[in-house]
Amino acid sequence: MSAARPSRLKRVIRHLRVDERDLRRLFPPAAFDRIEAVIAEGETRHSAEVRIAIEASLDVYQVWAGISSRQRALGVFADLGVWDTEGNNGVLIYLLLADHAVEVVADRAAARVVGEADWQQVCERVRAGFQRNEPLAGLLSAIDLANTLLARGFPPGARNPDELPNRPSIV
Repeated sequence: MSAARPSRLKRVIRHLRVDERDLRRLFPPAAFDRIEAVIAEGETRHSAEVRIAIEASLDVYQVWAGISSRQRALGVFADLGVWDTEGNNGVLIYLLLADHAVEVVADRAAARVVGEADWQQVCERVRAGFQRNEPLAGLLSAIDLANTLLARGFPPGARNPDELPNRPSIV
């Protein structure tokens, strides 16, 4: 048996153990309301778009195929149409609970304006919240930082449409 196989098997088991009930326990409907409100408020300060996607776990086939949290985040970015903003400045914050993974995927313009080190700080805020057993607080802090970073490069114009839903998606 190769060294990669036991690791893959452990990941499969981890993903089988985490489901939508765990997600709802960590982020009940009231948490989704708060997240939505923070995104909406932040988007008044910039012309970019922020989306949140939370996934409890991947299916066994995805895990066995070795799909990484980054690969999955890129797929969710496309599936949710985060790339489809007028200014190419959509940003996805993706959480994969089973892997304790956080990914930020920024569209072209947003990636030019905000550097990778800054996006890593956004991810770190989410991780820190989980370490403190305060996942909502960590995510809200991350969203606030993302909004601050985006406001530097994308000031709101006279016309500032809300192009993407502010409510987090469960994928």
